Amino acid sequence: MTTPTDILMQAQALAGQLTAWRRDFHMHPELSFREERTATIVAGHLAALGIETQSGVGKTGVIGCLGDGGPVIAIRADMDALPIQEENDVAYASQASGVMHACGHDAHTAILLGVATILARMPDRPAGQVRFLFQPSEEDSDDENKSGATRMIEDNALDGVDRIIALHVASDIPTRRIAIVDGPASANEDSFEIWLRGTGGHGAFPHQAVDPTFILAQVLNSIHGIRARRIDPTKAAALSIGMILAGAASNVIPSHVYLAGTMRSFHDDVRQQLCDELGKVLEISRVLGGDFEIKLWPGYPAMVNDVDVARLVRVSTRDLVGAHALIEVEPMMAAEDFSFMTRQAAGAMFHLGAKKDSTDRPHHTPIFDIDESAMPLGAAVLADVACRLLRQKASQSLRQ
Repeated sequence: MTTPTDILMQAQALAGQLTAWRRDFHMHPELSFREERTATIVAGHLAALGIETQSGVGKTGVIGCLGDGGPVIAIRADMDALPIQEENDVAYASQASGVMHACGHDAHTAILLGVATILARMPDRPAGQVRFLFQPSEEDSDDENKSGATRMIEDNALDGVDRIIALHVASDIPTRRIAIVDGPASANEDSFEIWLRGTGGHGAFPHQAVDPTFILAQVLNSIHGIRARRIDPTKAAALSIGMILAGAASNVIPSHVYLAGTMRSFHDDVRQQLCDELGKVLEISRVLGGDFEIKLWPGYPAMVNDVDVARLVRVSTRDLVGAHALIEVEPMMAAEDFSFMTRQAAGAMFHLGAKKDSTDRPHHTPIFDIDESAMPLGAAVLADVACRLLRQKASQSLRQ
């Protein structure tokens, strides 16, 4: 029987190929729903492994199906890049002006190709199907406000899936460490736009105008009071204003003020309360003689890690490299559209430590980069957990 040690050795043997794949994708990044070159390469490698392949899923996604019958375990990787100009002076720097893999999706894609290679070559792979989901557009949504995960689900990518797993490289976690949490792991994310309306007027005659900047001052204090005074203090929430625009001249009172921001939470009741309380706060503008308009843009839901799947990630990590590699982390307020998939099938995402050097290289910045030597461990954990899940689901079926 193939052991976890065997899987790790096979992953380590693929280290050079993983790096080559990752660097190729890094040099040729593609924005959300434009991942055509990446998808073509992915589909070609899967087909060469003898894996049944389907392209054009969720617009530009790729599915690979290995095996049939029995339980179905899905593994997901996202493929899209960001509209960022790379500043790293490396041989594999982006060759696309203004586009960069600044979040590690190039590594995710390379790692999942490695997982497919390991499992396709495994002579005693557990019965069932492993479904490889190469997803487009995690970073953005289309004109219907749907991201790649939603589009793939609409194209039946998760039909029949029993469990689903994924990883995310982390440039701030020591390399070759595995971090995972039980339960909520990333946040609900909702964006909003607000227009506070007055009448405007001459700056010398403020008494003749309804000044939306004065209304803004009262509204801002109240918005920031929502978290402090309206939300249960034992529940996590964040509400931030990221943009305020008003006026065009120093002696003109503007007719309106524009605000935009984001709300984050882990629980759906808190998510709804944030939206409700924001609407109540804006009524202040009417009390002061003005008016308001608000547009809410629902984003990704909170990603909740299934406790049993997360446990298997920990067990796998211990068996592969030892308990010292495990790191327990706090849930993060960032959003991740893998959450749509974990609402279709129980699953979990873990973080693969890949801090490159002593320089801070945050995600979504021009200097983001990773330690590529971490990738084999990520591939090994995904492959091993997939096998454990296949065996677990098969055993549960036999007991029923």
